[in-house]
Amino acid sequence: MTATAVVADEAALPKKRSRALTKFLNNRSAVIGGAIVLFFVLAAVIGPYLASYDPIKPSFTSIRKPPSELFWFGTDELGRDLFSRMLWGARASIMAGVISVVIAIVLGVPFGLIAGYFGGWVDATISRATDAMLAIPFLIFAIALAAFLGPSLSNAMIAIGLSAMPIFVRLTRGQVLTVKAEDYVEGARAIGLPDFWILVRYILPNVLPPILVQGTLTVATAIIAEASLSFLGLGQQPPNPSWGSMLNTAKNFMEQAPWMSIFPGTAIFLIVLGFNLLGDGLRDALDPREQ
Repeated sequence: MTATAVVADEAALPKKRSRALTKFLNNRSAVIGGAIVLFFVLAAVIGPYLASYDPIKPSFTSIRKPPSELFWFGTDELGRDLFSRMLWGARASIMAGVISVVIAIVLGVPFGLIAGYFGGWVDATISRATDAMLAIPFLIFAIALAAFLGPSLSNAMIAIGLSAMPIFVRLTRGQVLTVKAEDYVEGARAIGLPDFWILVRYILPNVLPPILVQGTLTVATAIIAEASLSFLGLGQQPPNPSWGSMLNTAKNFMEQAPWMSIFPGTAIFLIVLGFNLLGDGLRDALDPREQ
């Protein structure tokens, strides 16, 4: 690759980014998904400071009160304000989803880079280990790891992150196999650049867009997984709220206090929908075939 070609490619980058942003903003469902995600992120960040009640302090004079002007979402079996618990629970649930995916990316992407770039027995070893992990259903694997590590939100995040890691190993490996055959990578090898520099400078930036898209979609899966683990008692522990642990409690009061399950269940549905719409929009916007 000549110096002129390199300069031309770098000059074209702002135009490509502008086209991707324009395409994303023109995608109505993607914008709606981004707005939903932004709303819940803001609720998780600033909502707890706006909560009117202590989310873990019981009030035995307000047990299972229906939604009203005093308690917007009603109260639970211990008289705690559900609106306040929803705001604090948003922080736990979203944090669990995002941190789990960060763990999966940080652990999975390097293995995928190494397997795809070096090939041979290194690729065979990493790929077979990845296939073995992918043979176990994601949620079953997460439950087993969480049960082994012990019930807590941090252990649930680690379990979900390790369970999602093989997805990013396989995705990264496949992208590297395509990118390493490009002329600029061959040129970097020809002038004697070290493998580490080639991976970091030339290959990794070109495989990041699909990883970003997959990460966005996996956050939705991780939030559902955290809710499932909390529902089973393996995630956030009482009295601290998360949407999954709130559903775990609400299942015992479906007839007496249906609002206890309606609000956290609806929140999980909306945040998962938002991340899926956002991920689909990013995938369309970052598709190099349509740039």
